[in-house]
Amino acid sequence: MLLPPSLDEMIPEGHMVRIVNGFVESIDISVLIATYKGGGTSSYHPKMLLKVLVYAYVNKIYSSRRIAAELRENINFMWLSGGNRPDFRTINRFRGERLGETIQEVFAQLVLYLASQEYIDLSHFFTDGTKIEANANKFSYVWKKSTNRYQQSVLEKVKELFKEINELNEEEDREYGDKDLPEVGEGKEINSEEIEEMARELNEKLKQKPADKKTKKALNKITKDYLPRLKKYEAYQEKFGQRNSFSKTDEDATFMRMKGDSLRMPILKPGYNVHIGTEKQFIVGFSVHQSPSDSVGLLPHLEQVEKNLGGIPGKVIADAGYGCEENYEYLESKNLEAFVKYPGFDREQGKGKRRKPNPRRKYYASNFTYDETTGEPICPEGKRLRYVETIEDKTNTGYTVTKHLYQCEHGATCPVRDLCTKALSGRRSHEYSPRLMMFKKQVSERLMSDEGRALRSQRLIEAEAVFGLIKQNLNFRRFNLRGLKKVSAEWGLVSMAHNMIKMAAS
Repeated sequence: MLLPPSLDEMIPEGHMVRIVNGFVESIDISVLIATYKGGGTSSYHPKMLLKVLVYAYVNKIYSSRRIAAELRENINFMWLSGGNRPDFRTINRFRGERLGETIQEVFAQLVLYLASQEYIDLSHFFTDGTKIEANANKFSYVWKKSTNRYQQSVLEKVKELFKEINELNEEEDREYGDKDLPEVGEGKEINSEEIEEMARELNEKLKQKPADKKTKKALNKITKDYLPRLKKYEAYQEKFGQRNSFSKTDEDATFMRMKGDSLRMPILKPGYNVHIGTEKQFIVGFSVHQSPSDSVGLLPHLEQVEKNLGGIPGKVIADAGYGCEENYEYLESKNLEAFVKYPGFDREQGKGKRRKPNPRRKYYASNFTYDETTGEPICPEGKRLRYVETIEDKTNTGYTVTKHLYQCEHGATCPVRDLCTKALSGRRSHEYSPRLMMFKKQVSERLMSDEGRALRSQRLIEAEAVFGLIKQNLNFRRFNLRGLKKVSAEWGLVSMAHNMIKMAAS
């Protein structure tokens, strides 16, 4: 101990910190370096900060203050950082801002590295999604339906007050007679900007002549009460987008049903829907979404993978949550083999959830068969439904589904009419998409093949197992950052940490 010991001598070969160091040194992070504009004081090197963050997440250390403390006290962190000691603000800024812009490109380098080392061959893509709780108060919800109702109520009150002002104002009466003010005419949609302008013009007119107390009180009510509320509701509408809710604490988070203390009692919490694609339990692609629906997230998820890797693995395996016409058509357009279940597939194989006996269940649409020649539905009683018309529906993503509508002609005489339908006419209607039926038939044959059975079994130990390892072993069940960009960066670090642990164990 006469000479200062070397930190390198104190770290054994094959230690995880050496694996993280070797990986980051071997990849190209020019896209990350490009986020630095230059000038000002010297910055910590992004490679060093990336090493520190990945190693911290491998060790289940997610707090920036904890990471900063480890850089002062832990020899592994000291060796990895070369003795540098960035404070928690620097670490947090790098994680949220720098990585928030480039995490997908950096993660792609890891996937390509795994492929070059033959850990994976990118031939299969097992995908699944899970809800991760946001760093937000669970009581900070804002609902779109409630906002619409409140907004409409305020607009009606504003119109009523303008009518009242119009009636009280003699000049307006003489000009418009019994008609309403043209700006708030019947059936016309108005917004806060128009109301603010109308109030300003009316206020200017009132300055030119004395006005009674009722008029001033009504105008004051509009400008001091209703107008701020309308502006608030309009700001909410912009934040909703296609969502039905958001959190005031983290406005990018959506309220989703998540598992509570009891698996049978899901509860609403602010969170994000995280999708991953795996192969041999390595994460090869990830994306974070605001929609709780898995089916809506598949296309952007695969597009992100294609952007990162230059292509999508040829065989995509997923559960029934992803089975819809739009997704099947997309997979076909990309020449991908879809081993993606559709809703009701397990029930067709006799593996669905056990339910209490219900005589009506026999006449559910899923129990109808179809004539292969004409496409006519045939009910469980063997009666055919006749074609009525073709209709088109649009999904939330804008995809158009073409459906055929059929109707039963035996409603009045059918002995099981009360079990089959509640329609006042007594005639059972049934609609379906012929294109979706074609996709279902193709997918069913593929899933029931020997390869399909093997991949279905393997899916249970792929993406689902990875989520279990992350939530249990890495103890990551809640995001620490806020905002979609920062949350994506954090999940990217979690995914990299998981792959590092898996690589060290292989």
